[in-house]
Amino acid sequence: MMRFKGKVAHRFAESPLLRLSLPPWRSRLLALMTLGAFTVLIGRAFYLQVLNNDFLQEKGESRYRRDIEISASRGRIADRHGDVLAISTPMKSVWAIPSAASLTPEQTRQLAALLETDVRHLTAKLNSERTFVFLGRQIPPPVADQVAALKLPGIGLDKEYRRFYPTGEMTAHMVGFTGVDDKGLEGVELAFHSQLLGQPGSRSVIKDRRGQIVEDVGSTKPPQDGQDIRLALDSKIQYLAYSHLKQAVAENEAKAGGVVVLDVRTGEVIALANWPTYNPNNRETLSGAQLRNRAVTDTFEPGSTLKPFTIALGLESGKVRPDTIINCAPGRLTIGNATISDAHPHGALSVAEVIQKSSNVGSAKIAAMLPAQKMWEMFNDVGFGQQPRLGFPGEVTGRVRPWKNWRPIEQATMAYGHGISVSLIQLARAYSVFARDGDLPPLSLTRLDSSAPAGQQVFSAKTARSVRAMLEMAVQPGGTAPKAQIPGYRVAGKTGTAYKLEGRHYAKKYISSFVGFAPASDPRLIVAVMIDEPSAGKHYGGEVAAPVFASIMSSSLRTLGIAPDAPLQVAQSPAAAKPPAAKARL
Repeated sequence: MMRFKGKVAHRFAESPLLRLSLPPWRSRLLALMTLGAFTVLIGRAFYLQVLNNDFLQEKGESRYRRDIEISASRGRIADRHGDVLAISTPMKSVWAIPSAASLTPEQTRQLAALLETDVRHLTAKLNSERTFVFLGRQIPPPVADQVAALKLPGIGLDKEYRRFYPTGEMTAHMVGFTGVDDKGLEGVELAFHSQLLGQPGSRSVIKDRRGQIVEDVGSTKPPQDGQDIRLALDSKIQYLAYSHLKQAVAENEAKAGGVVVLDVRTGEVIALANWPTYNPNNRETLSGAQLRNRAVTDTFEPGSTLKPFTIALGLESGKVRPDTIINCAPGRLTIGNATISDAHPHGALSVAEVIQKSSNVGSAKIAAMLPAQKMWEMFNDVGFGQQPRLGFPGEVTGRVRPWKNWRPIEQATMAYGHGISVSLIQLARAYSVFARDGDLPPLSLTRLDSSAPAGQQVFSAKTARSVRAMLEMAVQPGGTAPKAQIPGYRVAGKTGTAYKLEGRHYAKKYISSFVGFAPASDPRLIVAVMIDEPSAGKHYGGEVAAPVFASIMSSSLRTLGIAPDAPLQVAQSPAAAKPPAAKARL
């Protein structure tokens, strides 16, 4: 014991706390717990490293092993003769791993110059918190080679494809275009996207911390290129349709226009053109109304081009004959509070002359003889109010109101194409019933190597031939469309002139149209033309749309080598010179 200034101090070894003893069971419990913990750790290590090492292997490989996608080439789109309309060309994408991309200011400027981007924009991407970013897409191979030559840390390149459209504006609305990720966005590119896309392949590689590939490992899955699509479109006829439409819209100072050309025998879409159009190779301008495939997505009131269908139903039901006389004097007809007028007053006309002279009064009187339900069923049977089922994006059904809601004046106006809306493709297809002896075929965007599928019989062959003869009269002297005549060929067709409906009211703006087929003795092609808002002084379909029809049809028949069926000099037809004799008067 020691004393310090009057205090007593105890030695440390003699501390009372050290004389306390722990119960024996506590020391044994502690030892057992420690032994158990070590046993669990050893067991876990044995399980992970011996019995099941997949987890650790996966975690280890995730640090350096990557599966790289190998792009598949999108299928080509070609016309019926094999001429390429869309093809994928090899390009490169430039990417970065921001955490590994330690670039000097000079390297950043060099890379920005090659990628044609702003230095600040590029720097923001390189400083991103994401693990992977694209710096440039669809880079031309020569530029990509210059990027690779810089050997920048954390910067890599992959192979991809860019879609190229050799025919550009001419086939834009038919073919469509793809986005930067090779996904179809419009036209055939969208309609047949799953067939065109293909299946990408993959390969496993080892990368270092800078993102550079060190070694290929594992098996490589080869890519499967997309399926090629052979369209029914004929590039030569497409060019004719496109160029004549463009010229007509300019000459008539019109807002827009559309053309559809069909093969009568097969229902194939031989040509489809719209104006305005766009260049699918310039993706910076792909927006706005120019993208609309008006022939498929826009509807309009077809006007007098619907009169042949009313007449056909009258013939089919036995209510009238081609020589039945309809009293159209004095050129006006009042139904309820509304009055229907002809553009030019007529007196007594035969049913054939109602088509030839395009009489609204005559058509309305024939419609009044028909049950509303039968008329509605006929419109549906020829495809109005129904989707064309082309598979095109944005296909519209048009508008045909239920027959139970029709008022007498509405049935009368629908007889000559008002109060009903159709698309140009629907109208072109509907005229197949007159060109094909009464049956309506399905349409096809792709080339048919076998015989065309059977169509739906809408009218009898006798009725279809009778209307066909009337449509020939419409393009002869005395008809509404002598400008649709083609030297050397018999032509059948009908004009249409309708006011545009804006909201719930008609504006003093016009839709001019013409639909016809040739040669009339054995129809081969149907051409439908629509000019929206002509404003150069002419607006009747016979003055605005019929000449476009004649130009396209004439050149197309000669391109296909279709033999003429009439004298080379246009002559007045007997039917036009001498209308059928009157057999009945209504």
